[in-house]
Amino acid sequence: MITYELTPHQSQVKEVVHWFAENEMRPVSMIADQLKKVPDDWLDKVNLLGISLSMSSFGESNDDKKKKDFKKAKERQGNRLGVIASEELGWGDCAIALTLPGPGLGGPPVQHSGTPEQKERFLSIFSRDEKPKWGAYALTEPEAGSDVSGLQTTAVKVDGGYVINGQKIFITNGKRASWVVVFATVDRNLGRAGHRAFVIEKGTPGFSCSRLAEKMGLRASETAELVFEDCFVPDENLLGGEEAYVNKANGSGGFRVAMKTFDNTRPIIAAMATGIARASYEYTLDFVKREYPQHGNHYHQALRLFSEMQQKIQGARLLTWEAAWKADLGKANAKEAAMCKAYGGKIALEVTSACQEILGPYGLEGHLVEKLYRDAKIYDIFEGTNQIQQLIIARHLYEPYGLRV
Repeated sequence: MITYELTPHQSQVKEVVHWFAENEMRPVSMIADQLKKVPDDWLDKVNLLGISLSMSSFGESNDDKKKKDFKKAKERQGNRLGVIASEELGWGDCAIALTLPGPGLGGPPVQHSGTPEQKERFLSIFSRDEKPKWGAYALTEPEAGSDVSGLQTTAVKVDGGYVINGQKIFITNGKRASWVVVFATVDRNLGRAGHRAFVIEKGTPGFSCSRLAEKMGLRASETAELVFEDCFVPDENLLGGEEAYVNKANGSGGFRVAMKTFDNTRPIIAAMATGIARASYEYTLDFVKREYPQHGNHYHQALRLFSEMQQKIQGARLLTWEAAWKADLGKANAKEAAMCKAYGGKIALEVTSACQEILGPYGLEGHLVEKLYRDAKIYDIFEGTNQIQQLIIARHLYEPYGLRV
């Protein structure tokens, strides 16, 4: 059964991550936003502390799950711990959170679809004893964003591997990453069945970063455009290996890899959006307590807005926890992941906007809530736009009743 009380371990994780967010992230938050990068010495420091952004627990493979089930019947907690920690990181600074060293969004597809050799090879490089390293995930293209089935990047089979040609955009940590999970099609006429996922390492001939995007929000987070020009990738870098795609019944096709990754990472994104909304709410509430006269229409209107904000934040948190809880139990969670992502991104925008209105001119320039307002918008877009989330939800709700969406 679901409990609404955090376990002692969950509470401890929340407290530790919140301490880190308040005492390590917040002091460099506005500086990083102005510099449009997280200071290198700060990244070196947190890497030495062993702090990284790993979403791989969301993609725990069936083999790993069987091993754990064999050893003990204890319920998994990784997904719930992940969203609890992510809300605190989003509260601290979401741009810095996305820049923390580690496999990041590239971790889940390697973890749940890679061969044992690929997992060892690509996930073992992240160590506190070495310089910080990153992984990345490259799916979006200029002509294929929300419609993943329309991938244009090609992978042509040649002796010993594949030749990749195409372009990817909006790739978090794409330039600095040691490797990138890249999706391409071996035959556009095959649609989703032609999709493949490759791990392409930095320095591979034909693989380059053409530019870094200038953004309204998440300015400190690196967002790259990647180009692949006759880029040869050996067979051993095809995620899951050739057999995974020959045997379609095992569900390891490239399109499924992409969708499974979203099912695993959308609750993390929703939790960060909830953290942004909570940070804005808490800051503005403190401002009103200090600065507003404790009477009159303005005061009461502000209290009404705060009441609505708190309801939205709590609703987003509970939807996110449900998606994470189902993942921990090994249950299908595509619908719940879409719900929490859609709602979390939406309310982050609404809450930060309402806080801006309450703060008035005080919060317009060089101010934390102004930054949170800019940062919130992308949570309504990446990992699938709000409109795409509504389609996913509708399919799960109505197609079982014969209503095609």
